[in-house]
Amino acid sequence: MGRPKERGGAVLEKLERELMLLSRHQVLARRERDPERLERSAYVLLSRIDTQGPMSIGQLSEAFGLDTSTVNRQTAALLRCGLAERVPDPDGGMARKLRITEEGGRRLAEDRGVNQSCLARVVANWSPEEVRQLEDALVRLNRSAEALEGRHWPRTEEDGAPATPAP
Repeated sequence: MGRPKERGGAVLEKLERELMLLSRHQVLARRERDPERLERSAYVLLSRIDTQGPMSIGQLSEAFGLDTSTVNRQTAALLRCGLAERVPDPDGGMARKLRITEEGGRRLAEDRGVNQSCLARVVANWSPEEVRQLEDALVRLNRSAEALEGRHWPRTEEDGAPATPAP
């Protein structure tokens, strides 16, 4: 039996590999199966605006930890495609904000539906408890990463309580 540090390293190595593979599957599903699907950056930006409401370029830059020029390029693509629009700040601030258009909302909902349908096929042979355990573990992993980065992703769950860790 190896030392605890060695065992932990092997576990982290496997975890890192599985997360890399998971991200690979998502990218392939998004681009190769349907060219009408949103690009990853568009999907993530629209998801954040959908969850939080209209946001300025500065707020998006801070939320994602990205340079303003990067967010400007990504949001310019959303504007060109008619997926988002600039609106006055609903709170009366000076900066204009980005809001999802009807078309952007439709495309985001469509992509979410496809993603959920793909997930349903992946976990079709899992028990509801196994699916719940995976959800709880992923929520915990994401919240831990958010805490380290100091960037919270708002969630729409009614209770807002952290997922309970799996036993």
